[in-house]
Amino acid sequence: MLDRDTRHTLEAPLPKDSGDDGWMTSYLDVLTLLLTLFVLLLSLAPPGGNDAGSQASVDEASPGAIADLPLASLATGIEPRHSGLQPRFDGISIPGVDVSQGQEGVTLRINDNLLFDSGRAQLTGQGRDLVDSLVEVLSAFDGQVSVEGHTDNVPISTSRFPSNWELSSARAIAVVRHLDSQGLEVDRMRAVGYADTQPIASNATAQGRAANRRVELVLRQPPTQD
Repeated sequence: MLDRDTRHTLEAPLPKDSGDDGWMTSYLDVLTLLLTLFVLLLSLAPPGGNDAGSQASVDEASPGAIADLPLASLATGIEPRHSGLQPRFDGISIPGVDVSQGQEGVTLRINDNLLFDSGRAQLTGQGRDLVDSLVEVLSAFDGQVSVEGHTDNVPISTSRFPSNWELSSARAIAVVRHLDSQGLEVDRMRAVGYADTQPIASNATAQGRAANRRVELVLRQPPTQD
């Protein structure tokens, strides 16, 4: 009989497990790390990858193409809100003329003393020159132009102007007639008188009353064609 040590020596070694998959575990770990890195890179990528290309297209556009940007750019520092393509102007630098963006469109506001003598509705020489300077802007715009006269609350009572209604309306008509004489299509214009019903400042002060005496040209976009 063989002793214990002899039997242990004669026993054949057991074969290694052929199903050892340790290498597979390492491979999966590498794949997991690569996937994590890929997700991280995607999260760091800036959104809208084509923005730079779009901006470059705008920067390289011809002057004619830039002229087709929205009319709302008339109002300095105001983002365009209208969807239609309209002429773009860098702004109007005329003393006494303010450009603003409102719910109805772009408004050109002119102090009355730049257009008329006090209590009158006939354009002065200075007034005609000022309106003439706006003809190019208005001609480039293909929408409706509403010329709106406004007064302060100081009553007027003359044979021609029994009240501020007649004065504000007559002033708006005078501007429309002059624009018509300069070639602006009359079917795109209208004249409206509001008297003192739409003040933009308090009539309690001379400065406020001066601000309320004005003529506004409201440029409204044409209706979209479906």
